Amino acid sequence: MTIAVCPGSYDPVTAGHLDVIERSARIFETVHVVVAVNSAKTPMFSENTRVDVIKRALVKDGYPNVVVASTDGLITDYCTKVGASVIVKGLRQNGDYEAELGMALVNRKLSGVETMFLPANPILEHISSTIVKDVARHGGDVTGMVPDCVVGMLAEQLQKEKSQ
Repeated sequence: MTIAVCPGSYDPVTAGHLDVIERSARIFETVHVVVAVNSAKTPMFSENTRVDVIKRALVKDGYPNVVVASTDGLITDYCTKVGASVIVKGLRQNGDYEAELGMALVNRKLSGVETMFLPANPILEHISSTIVKDVARHGGDVTGMVPDCVVGMLAEQLQKEKSQ
């Protein structure tokens, strides 16, 4: 049985993330979508919220072979724990490859886990969590860039930030 891990901050999950997750679910027997918690970063959404949103976004299409979890440790440790042999990373543009290649080589050295790069759907390759948050902060419409449930959550969270 081939188990894959799709790690990311998913702050918030985007249509591009979901595309990579859904494509991975068609390739591998089990896919663990792992919200990677980085204590050096201050996310917009809590770890539990990010996990919950991914679960809600995937339930509509029914992906029984996808597990959603989180970790604050090394992704390679998570891979070892669940028996994953591959990490799947979506690549949007050249800069992604350069940034991800070093990480892939370190992950292989640490645990023997290989990394598979999936090129982004060209229709979605311009979307990132950072861009989504920036567009939303400036009053732009992020419909179609993120799952429908995230559109309202972004507006609500930005309203909270403004009132603080």
